[in-house]
Amino acid sequence: MLHINKIRENKDSYITLLKLKNMDAADLFDDVIAKDDERKATQQKADVLLSKGNQLAKQIGEMYKTGKATEANVLKKESSSIKEESKGLQTKQTELEKEIQNILIQIPNIPHPTVPPGKTDADNVTLKEVGAIPALIEGAKPHWELTADYNLIDFELGNKITGAGFPVYTHNGAKLQRALISYFLDKNIDAGYIEYLPPHIVNEASGFGTGQLPKFEEDLYKIPSETDFYLIPTAEVPVTNFFRDVIVNEFPIKCTAYTPCFRREAGSYGKEVRGLNRLHQFDKVEIVQVQHPEKSYETLDVMVNHVASILDELELPYKILQLCGGDLSFTSALTFDFEVYSAGQERWLEVSSVSNFESYQANRLKLRFKDENDKTQLCHTLNGSALALPRIYAALIENNQTADGIKIPKALQPYTGFDIIK
Repeated sequence: MLHINKIRENKDSYITLLKLKNMDAADLFDDVIAKDDERKATQQKADVLLSKGNQLAKQIGEMYKTGKATEANVLKKESSSIKEESKGLQTKQTELEKEIQNILIQIPNIPHPTVPPGKTDADNVTLKEVGAIPALIEGAKPHWELTADYNLIDFELGNKITGAGFPVYTHNGAKLQRALISYFLDKNIDAGYIEYLPPHIVNEASGFGTGQLPKFEEDLYKIPSETDFYLIPTAEVPVTNFFRDVIVNEFPIKCTAYTPCFRREAGSYGKEVRGLNRLHQFDKVEIVQVQHPEKSYETLDVMVNHVASILDELELPYKILQLCGGDLSFTSALTFDFEVYSAGQERWLEVSSVSNFESYQANRLKLRFKDENDKTQLCHTLNGSALALPRIYAALIENNQTADGIKIPKALQPYTGFDIIK
């Protein structure tokens, strides 16, 4: 969430930059500034009345002490009138604060000046392409056929017990999934991240803190109860909320976590959603950092390089893309996506997003630090997938299918205990 003072200071530049997200924020900015002006005027009036009321209270007390009860009773009527007026001003101020909040939560994060213009993912900019597209054997198959042939995933069983988008991993397929999770976590721990295992359900305050609520409530699985609970869409939500209402003493804070993720996205039909391409429940290993504002973009580069190093070890061809304004998320200031090549489907699949949210989440979370002048400032938050499993899994088995079986990359073999699935 943007800070009202920052909007005042940077109104024109923010309006220009938000046009990269295809949003004209001029009216919202004018509205929120006008309401904030009214709030300040109301506060000043309330302060004047409070001061006057305090003075009257002293006068009334002195009059009673000196036997001037009649004069004191006259002032008591004036004091009561002031209290009623103050109460009305407090109500008005509370209403204005709610109205300001409701406007602020409609405004997305300001994109970084380097974000390229564009409306859809077709306008994203490819920065780097690594690895050769594999030449597959004749009759090579997409992963939804391979998983059936090799008894790795039972999509029909998942559909039976839950519904479409909830696969059941079996035998070596389950072991490969577990191996990938352990491998990703170990790579992140080696890079200095502390491992956590957070709850898979969060409350409404947590969803608000990282920006999923209220705007994207329809994308979440909500649990009916007396308290509003939600299944997590990503480990970013619980992990970043570890630091809600915290004043940080030391940077950086580096966290990694494996969790299942739950999303109600419907997607499209056909090849786009077949097999593992789009699921309602999937596994992901996340990395989250809380960083000093002066270091956050340097940290973003380090995080991007870290994800790239994992894909290098998995021997998967990949691309790094910078997202255009139209494809940038509501909360992100700058995002880099990773796509791996799926040879069985002959298409690129997104497997990671690495983002800098600057102070947008921190303002919602009240996540702060004290600068050298002992003044409280907002931290910056960053997160990335390291990595999301379904499409990595799909690309791994498709790209490594041979006449003898599915080969396992060397980096994974210590985790699987086998080098080929036959």
